[in-house]
Amino acid sequence: MLKRQLGGHEGVGSRGRRVALIGLRGAGKSTLGGLLAERLGTVFVELDREVEREGRMELSDIFAVHGQEGFRRLEREALRRLVREGSPAVIAAGGGIVAEPATFEFLLDTCVTVWLRASPEEHMRRVVEQGDTRPMRDSKQAMDDLRAILASREALYATADFT
Repeated sequence: MLKRQLGGHEGVGSRGRRVALIGLRGAGKSTLGGLLAERLGTVFVELDREVEREGRMELSDIFAVHGQEGFRRLEREALRRLVREGSPAVIAAGGGIVAEPATFEFLLDTCVTVWLRASPEEHMRRVVEQGDTRPMRDSKQAMDDLRAILASREALYATADFT
């Protein structure tokens, strides 16, 4: 269905060669991205893995060595490289990509974007099911934080071509 919609969506043009999935962690970007790429007959790319490739280290080490600013720079460079290569792809963007205006604007300009929207409870459940128990250390506070992050980013996520 998305394949058919992409062709008829206003302003898609060459952006239709790349579909970027956005949303909070636990939205299903990796799961659905792989399925969509298979259905579209293209590659699936997790932008965080490309950031690791650019930085030549794991994300946790990138944050430890270069901080948030260094991570965002590598994220922007990785996205620009993917677009420059020009190959069709389904891209799972990190949940915080919307917090970096220039990178997010570039994503919106060069990819068809789809916001994978879920409730805070669903996000938390999926993250925990993936084996990450950190969000549950202080479950009330973690859920409040998750709701606040979602609320602060909702208007940005809503600028996607599709929800």
